[in-house]
Amino acid sequence: MKQLVRTFALVFIAAFAFMILASYLNRSQGYSGGNTLTIYNWGDYIDPDLLTEFEEETGIKVIYQTFDSNEAMLTKIEQGGTTFDVAIPSEYAISKMKEENLLVPLDHNKLPNLKFIDPRFLNLSFDEDNRYSIPYFWGTVGIVYNPELVDGLTFNSWNDLWDSRLKNQILLLDGAREVIGMGLNSLGYSLNDTNEDHLQQALAKLSTLTPNVRAIVGDEIKMLLANEEAAVGLVWSGDASEIMDENDKLDYVVPEEGSNLWFDNMVIPKTARNIDGAHQFINFMLDPENAARNAEYVGYSTPNAEALKLLPEDISGDERFYPDETLTGKLEVYDNLGKKMLSHYNDLFLEFKMHSK
Repeated sequence: MKQLVRTFALVFIAAFAFMILASYLNRSQGYSGGNTLTIYNWGDYIDPDLLTEFEEETGIKVIYQTFDSNEAMLTKIEQGGTTFDVAIPSEYAISKMKEENLLVPLDHNKLPNLKFIDPRFLNLSFDEDNRYSIPYFWGTVGIVYNPELVDGLTFNSWNDLWDSRLKNQILLLDGAREVIGMGLNSLGYSLNDTNEDHLQQALAKLSTLTPNVRAIVGDEIKMLLANEEAAVGLVWSGDASEIMDENDKLDYVVPEEGSNLWFDNMVIPKTARNIDGAHQFINFMLDPENAARNAEYVGYSTPNAEALKLLPEDISGDERFYPDETLTGKLEVYDNLGKKMLSHYNDLFLEFKMHSK
């Protein structure tokens, strides 16, 4: 009988230990619920002190994971193996997530701080009435350049990049929409153009840029430009801000033809386990003081009108990163072009990259 009791006790202890281990593994892989919140964001895209303060203020434990592209984020959420309560995708990815029923409608009654967002950044085409998403950061795509290395050149137009004096001096970020969009904009077309003739014209024009292209790179573009490994780069405005923090010789401009106006928004994925906590976190980040601190830490532009008033004048008054309405009126948000056309954009970009080698 004693042997039976000992065996039963060992089995019970082993089962209990397994439950604890499973719980730990689930939490470490992003499973959440109850008093835990799993956030999925871009790398280097939040002031970590704000996460600590959110935990202290709400008693909710935050598990924080990062991604490096919308496509990687989408794949992980579509697979559903890991639960995320809050994610921060870009506008075209939000359109796709809506189409695939991957998002939870937001309860605006739980987001009183939504009133602080600049109305210019609400009710946009990718999410009318902000039913599923709330602005986090916004910005542009433009040209960062080192005046000391470009022989007096200026960059008012995309076409300035084709100047032969820039041979082997341009770095391009590794993004199909950004590079093909630049080619389309340089010809006066929309960066959401789907006309095949216009796309082929853009590809042909980009092929003539090849002698000036030093490399097509990812995140390392920031380090390379800051270290003066090249004179010019096609970059997102937030990256330009970081580069210029590292090397104050550089400058940033959005060409006069127009460019991309991008948004990263907070959403609640369909598989979220802590929907109430997700709303609490979104509202916390909408608080003007928190939004201002986050914008100053990360270096991207805040859509929060009250937060903007709290930022130092040298940030809020910098029209390179907070352009006036004349310029923003020329900018375009990326449309969700659909899987087939996005695949075609990727194919064109791959063809350009192969031609550039």
